[in-house]
Amino acid sequence: MIKIRRVYDSSDKDEGLGFLIDRLWPRGVKKGTLQMEGWLKDAAPSDALRRWFKHDPKKWDKFRHRYFAELDSKREVWQPLLKAARKGTITLLYSARDREHNNALALKEYLKSKLKK
Repeated sequence: MIKIRRVYDSSDKDEGLGFLIDRLWPRGVKKGTLQMEGWLKDAAPSDALRRWFKHDPKKWDKFRHRYFAELDSKREVWQPLLKAARKGTITLLYSARDREHNNALALKEYLKSKLKK
C-alpha cells in the first residue's frame, strides 16, 4: 500500500516506512524531527519542471506526463520505493500546500502503475 502525507500533518500509526520525496527540505521542519526511512530528493521533479508547474491545476496533466517521463529516465531513483511498497506500507512525504496537485500524488500514481506489472 502507498500512502501520502504532508510533512506538517500528524503522522498515522499505520504509515509504514516514510520517504521524503521533495527536492528541497521542508521549511520550518528541523532535520532529525521528521520520522522517515529516507530522503529521496532525486525522486522529486526537476527544478525546471517544479518552477514551470507552480501547482497550477491547469498544468496538472502536462506536469504528470513530464514528471513520469523524468521518472522513466531514472529508474534507480524510484526503485527503492517500489521494493519497499512490495514488502509493506510506505508513505510518501511532501511539503506542498496544494493537496490535490503535488508530486506525491503523481509519484503514487506512477508507482501504482509499476506495481501492477
